[in-house]
Amino acid sequence: MNNKTIAALVMAGASLVMSPLLQASTVDDATLSALPSYSGSDLELTVDNSGTHWRLWSPMATQARVLIYDNGLNTAAIDTLDMKRSENGTWTASKPEKLYGKYYTFQIEHNGKWLAETPGVWAKAVSPNGARAAIIDFNATNPEGWANDRGPKINAITDAVIYEMHHIDMSGHANSGIVNKGKFLALTEPSTTNGQGASTGIDHLKELGVTHVHILPSFDYNSVDETRLNVPQYNWGYDPVNYNAPEGSYSTNPNDPATRVREMKEMIKALHDAGIGVIMDVVYNHTAENDGSNFSKTAPGYYYRHRPDGSYSDASGCGNETASERTQMRDYIVNSVKYWADEYHIDGFRFDLMAIHDIDTMNEVSKALKEVRPEIFVYGEGWTAGDSPLPVEKRALKDNAYMMPDVAVFSDDIRDAVKGHYSNASDRGFATGKAGNEETVKIGIVGATAHPQVDYSKGNNSKAPYAKNPTQVINYVSCHDDLCLTDKLRKSMTEPSETDTDRKRAAKLAQTIVFTSQGTPFMFAGEEIFRDKKGVHNSYKSPAEINAIDWNLKTTNADQFNYYKELIKLRRSHPAFRMTKAEDVARNLVFDKVKSPLLISYSLKNNANGDSWKEIKVVFNSSKETQTVNVGNGDWKVIARDGRLEAEGFDTTRGGRLEVAPTSALILAREK
Repeated sequence: MNNKTIAALVMAGASLVMSPLLQASTVDDATLSALPSYSGSDLELTVDNSGTHWRLWSPMATQARVLIYDNGLNTAAIDTLDMKRSENGTWTASKPEKLYGKYYTFQIEHNGKWLAETPGVWAKAVSPNGARAAIIDFNATNPEGWANDRGPKINAITDAVIYEMHHIDMSGHANSGIVNKGKFLALTEPSTTNGQGASTGIDHLKELGVTHVHILPSFDYNSVDETRLNVPQYNWGYDPVNYNAPEGSYSTNPNDPATRVREMKEMIKALHDAGIGVIMDVVYNHTAENDGSNFSKTAPGYYYRHRPDGSYSDASGCGNETASERTQMRDYIVNSVKYWADEYHIDGFRFDLMAIHDIDTMNEVSKALKEVRPEIFVYGEGWTAGDSPLPVEKRALKDNAYMMPDVAVFSDDIRDAVKGHYSNASDRGFATGKAGNEETVKIGIVGATAHPQVDYSKGNNSKAPYAKNPTQVINYVSCHDDLCLTDKLRKSMTEPSETDTDRKRAAKLAQTIVFTSQGTPFMFAGEEIFRDKKGVHNSYKSPAEINAIDWNLKTTNADQFNYYKELIKLRRSHPAFRMTKAEDVARNLVFDKVKSPLLISYSLKNNANGDSWKEIKVVFNSSKETQTVNVGNGDWKVIARDGRLEAEGFDTTRGGRLEVAPTSALILAREK
């Protein structure tokens, strides 16, 4: 999330409860940090042959109890168990039988007052709206063949092509041809079309050629009422409640705790069977509520940072920020992502406002996940939405990426330089004909690594290399935040002579820059068919009429789709675009000297990164005029020219002085 998005969330009242502090004046952060921690694997529920067992970490509680229920909502407890104080700040209780099908909550006494009930912080199955934790047999939720399910194997994150989507965006339109609209199961349906024969859903993803889908938050969040799904509701889901349970509104039956678990696994397996990995968008940096959160109702104050006056600090812009540097919170984040990787076979994690977290936590996250499966990768937003008590030098910022070698950060450099600044709708970038962005585009092309031909002092956002290697950079021009690419182009390319035809050329050019740059390419769902969001800048709770992809556009804009498909094929076929070491980029990527503004020309040489092509020439002309470049004589394949791209080439040339059409890329390749 960016600052504007977060501010809008707050102004719109996105279920952020600002209740009076429970304990801010009585316990300071130093005292909280010194509390004992518990590192065992049995928080908060364990079911085994000896029965059902609970262990709650609540070091400041004076009493604690477990309440057991027959149902998920609006019923009285059938049993109450007093918990006994145990080791390292924990409380325990047990029943001698497996209580599958039952529900439970915890309740603690703190400062002489019994706090509200909570499912705890480790609930993995929940009732509607996450009010109660559910006891289920997770083995019974596994789809057929789950034991052998695996995502795609990749050698490095740079081999990934990431496609960011929301469940309702992907399937919610009437012409999606998908039955389970807005549900996990939408991506399990084969052979869906838009009614005109063009594939949608999972078949579309396979046809496009992406390697991974990045799905907006799919854990249990606050802003959609799961008991009223007959009423249209939409939210991105950046208001976490239960971090370790799937969101019920994406299941076909939120009243059954096992259904959401099983259906999410079925979606993941279907994607894996299609050769597509699944990236989970995680939001450990804040909670939907303050004093009313599950964190606050189990260990008041501990999981959050505070200002000197005891109030919640708020680097998230959503009312609070979590304290990742504290042992129990750090362990929570690390073990939570490990749980998703183990139980749900998640292939990657995107951290929202990652810079709220400390560097050590992010390094522990990446290390722990590599031990689960080496191909799992981690990336996130290298910024915050406000200031934090966490010292700048300890934050997981973009500028501190060199201290997180296995964590990637989004490149706002290439984003703003290519399309124009994200916060100014009318601002143009390199791809839309604004001069002065060339050097910043080059920063993106080299994956924000040190390069002898890139002058970082001329960069718009960054003034020095921040990536040790290109594996630490995510390149993109748009995402769910702010204007999508189509809307941005429509609001910035407003001259009377400029039409959607011109904007489609600019979109092709923008994405060609992203997909041929060093680092990892990331795109927003539907841009391959020129989707829009009706000009809405921040659509986090806009209806499906705004957010859902109109799949008829795939037929209308077939040329755009084919270009993207071939562009992805080109990148995946040629490792020269996917170098993993900065020294290889510096040696093999050579910029040509050009005098004209709005023109960038470079070569990938020396069979870079083991490529079958000895040299690849890449030229970007963002002016409205044809420009000329000098290309060495030889037998060249024409890969891209004048808005056309075919990964295997569609023409040949002998080189020399070549024309580059307005607002387009020229890509040539030679084997000798």
